[in-house]
Amino acid sequence: MKILIESFKQFLKEAIDLVCPPATQDLELNTKNRDAAIEAEHIQYGPLNLDDEEYWERSAEHWNTTPDIAKKSRCGNCTAFDVSPRMKECLPGPTSEAIEDAEGELGYCWMHHFKCHSARYCYTWAAGGPISEDTVSAQWQEKNEFPEEPIEEKKKKRKKRRRKRRSKRGYGGGYMFDLGGGGDGGDGGGGE
Repeated sequence: MKILIESFKQFLKEAIDLVCPPATQDLELNTKNRDAAIEAEHIQYGPLNLDDEEYWERSAEHWNTTPDIAKKSRCGNCTAFDVSPRMKECLPGPTSEAIEDAEGELGYCWMHHFKCHSARYCYTWAAGGPISEDTVSAQWQEKNEFPEEPIEEKKKKRKKRRRKRRSKRGYGGGYMFDLGGGGDGGDGGGGE
């Protein structure tokens, strides 16, 4: 009986821990995270129109390759793209139907925390995907924290906190050393 209770407790813990990522349930959060990934220079999620040759040329230039080669590195074969059965249940639409269109399918990006389309691409693409098993999806979730705000907003807040700490320490956001006045009150006269 004790083993049964412990097994049930473990089952409940795993069920609670493996909730749907917030961005799959909150359109505003998903949109903020996606838009941040589109705008971030180091991510450049896209393209909006899959026929946008300028986008693919920029992507090819980023990787020092050709557009045809760049087009082979899509979200659909990225190591962070999750289309596991459990994740498909988190995505919008009837769970009994595949969420697909002519270009591919909807999944979840564990790197940037938004619903992602398999035909799209970004600069942080990494080979090895997609995630198609619940156990692998669970491992990604265990390693991730869910951001409640876009990454770019978090960076801005972090910089603001650093500036505030520096000003409390007397740095005032400027240089630690007085390069012009000799530390005498700023009149440059050396205190004479």
